[in-house]
Amino acid sequence: MSKTTMNPGPITLDVVGLELNAEDRRRILHPLTGGVILFGRNFSNRKQLTKLSAQIKKLRPDVLISIDHEGGRVQRCKTDGFTHLPAMRKLGELWSAKSDDSHSAASAAQAMAAATACGYVLATELRACGVDFSFTPVLDLDFGRSGVIGDRSFSRDPQITFALAKSLNEGLRLADMANCGKHFPGHGWAEADSHVAIPVDERSLSEILGDDAKPYEWLDLSLASVMPAHVIYPKVDKNPAGFSNIWLHSILRQELGFEGVIFSDDLSMEGASVAGSVVKGAELALNAGCDAVLICNRPDLADQLLSELKVTKAKQLESAKRLNRLMPKSTALSWDELQKEAEYQHAKGLLKQLNLIA
Repeated sequence: MSKTTMNPGPITLDVVGLELNAEDRRRILHPLTGGVILFGRNFSNRKQLTKLSAQIKKLRPDVLISIDHEGGRVQRCKTDGFTHLPAMRKLGELWSAKSDDSHSAASAAQAMAAATACGYVLATELRACGVDFSFTPVLDLDFGRSGVIGDRSFSRDPQITFALAKSLNEGLRLADMANCGKHFPGHGWAEADSHVAIPVDERSLSEILGDDAKPYEWLDLSLASVMPAHVIYPKVDKNPAGFSNIWLHSILRQELGFEGVIFSDDLSMEGASVAGSVVKGAELALNAGCDAVLICNRPDLADQLLSELKVTKAKQLESAKRLNRLMPKSTALSWDELQKEAEYQHAKGLLKQLNLIA
């Protein structure tokens, strides 16, 4: 099968350094690979990032190049001209800045405009360097319990979270970038960090659906993809949400009517260890309803997954059809062109005016 006619496979993996080595190329060319996720170690400057993205696309034009680029402490590219975007909590604080009714509507409108500007700046800067997609926005509610979520959350209030996420998604859309709501149905209540532990949320299904999951319900068709949490909700299922047919099929797909892409969270995280081996975890995630599985920071496990995972042709075609929807359809502006674009200048100007960026 030629590299130009391959459909994206269900595995999203990373690369080792600032440019591709032979092992990276081998993994990217594997028919089960459908995405490449970049990290801070893959970025030194814009020229290098643009070259790395081009190397990946030359091998596999169909592969989705993604990154975790939310703003605040989760932003992989912060230097060489990249705008250091605010943590999303700053937008929630802007919404709530005025307590009296006469100013509250203006504050909300200002916060939504800022969220749209954040989405536009985020997406246009990444796309100028060849990156297709960012895993954003965080839809988790800030209960003041989860250190790993914390200021990545817009708000404790699901209505504010929904409104600001929808506005940010509009900024992404204007730059022809898809979005990803995470971590379904909500990681804000569980205190443990799923990178290093197995979080448990003991609340009832009705409590979670009536609070944490509301932004997913309200965002409806504007939500292009979702990443479930590596959190166990024992009153709903013994499996973490990302391995749960109840959460992904019965609730997300059927009850909430979600038709976009479902990504697993990173299968190398401790929160995924309850599934057993990386292959078993990928099988559980795909069988539960995920279209794509992430394996990060462990090339050995990526190789194991590529060599041992069995995916039916029907499942791969279904996943590929959904994944292809996340690919930008337009040609991105170059970095120099972007700096002269009126919409980009306006977006950055608004964020500066509101003291959200330097």
